Amino acid sequence: MNPSTVLVTGGTGFVASWLVKELLEQGHDVRTTVRSLQKEEKYQHLKDIEYSTPGTLTIYEADLLKEGSFDQAVDGSEYVFHTASPFLINGIKDPEKELVEPAKKGTQNVLTSVNKAESVKRVVLTSSVVAIFGDHIDMKGKPHFTEEDWNTTSSTDHQPYNYSKTVAEKEAWKMMKDQDRWDLVTINPSFVMGPALTKRTDSTSTSTILSFLTGGFKTGVPDLATGVVDVRDIAKAHMLAAFTPEAKGRYILSGGEITFIEIAKLIEKNFPNEYPLPTRVVPKPLIWLIAPTVGLTRPYVSKNVGYPVRFETKKSIGELGMTYKSLETTFTDQVNQMKRDGLIKK
Repeated sequence: MNPSTVLVTGGTGFVASWLVKELLEQGHDVRTTVRSLQKEEKYQHLKDIEYSTPGTLTIYEADLLKEGSFDQAVDGSEYVFHTASPFLINGIKDPEKELVEPAKKGTQNVLTSVNKAESVKRVVLTSSVVAIFGDHIDMKGKPHFTEEDWNTTSSTDHQPYNYSKTVAEKEAWKMMKDQDRWDLVTINPSFVMGPALTKRTDSTSTSTILSFLTGGFKTGVPDLATGVVDVRDIAKAHMLAAFTPEAKGRYILSGGEITFIEIAKLIEKNFPNEYPLPTRVVPKPLIWLIAPTVGLTRPYVSKNVGYPVRFETKKSIGELGMTYKSLETTFTDQVNQMKRDGLIKK
């Protein structure tokens, strides 16, 4: 494969950092955007990766909410990976302003820059399975969720993050249909887990595992299932989506489904007696009762706790040639990385 000029938006993110690393290792001319060039400590890890790889890295400053701020980074790029998006679950006061608007406006701003740049052939958008479904209860009567499904049940009042991802992806498809120069492929991962390339603890992936390891759940966990996919597999899928000419449409990515108590058992198996992990499942009525005090809403508990969730990944395997790391590998590597980086304060 010949080296290309590619852009990864939001390059310091959990997924984006691995994607930048993969692209540099394959010798591409990689551009990435950060919110502030001043905060060098945020992107130093990417510069360190560049030193030991054949690719080149150029860093641009861009703001998702500022029109035209991606023009320079996009112009001359053949492939644009749009990974940057706000990922906030807790502490949201105004969902429309903090989540929905930035997700939609960010997508519009990046794709408006793409429309101006003659060089772009394909855009790969990091969406999510939450653009496929809103709550586990939405699966009723289906064996699993597929790429045909769309989230129709989330809103600014219920599951606002899920709603923001749905709105942003729909906006991307709308803008793609309004032109005929570039095409769009979306990657819709389940819960992204695995080792990080930085010591940041503000990603939802890292903070969730930290809650397991530091006793945040030691009194018990809800009967909650989730799809999980390794962050390194997501990076690989983005590359395949860009450089496989036949790739098209949406791709659900999931390495398998697991419940919270099974995550605890998996960690305990690989790190026996090291962490204050949960050993019991808290009954749903009790979770419902205490929901507001633990950062959950009661409608969320009603529609998700106790319900299974399953994803069909045939399309990613058949069309992109994806293979998935085992969940055991993902969680073990993640705990080892957090240990190595001194993130687990007991």
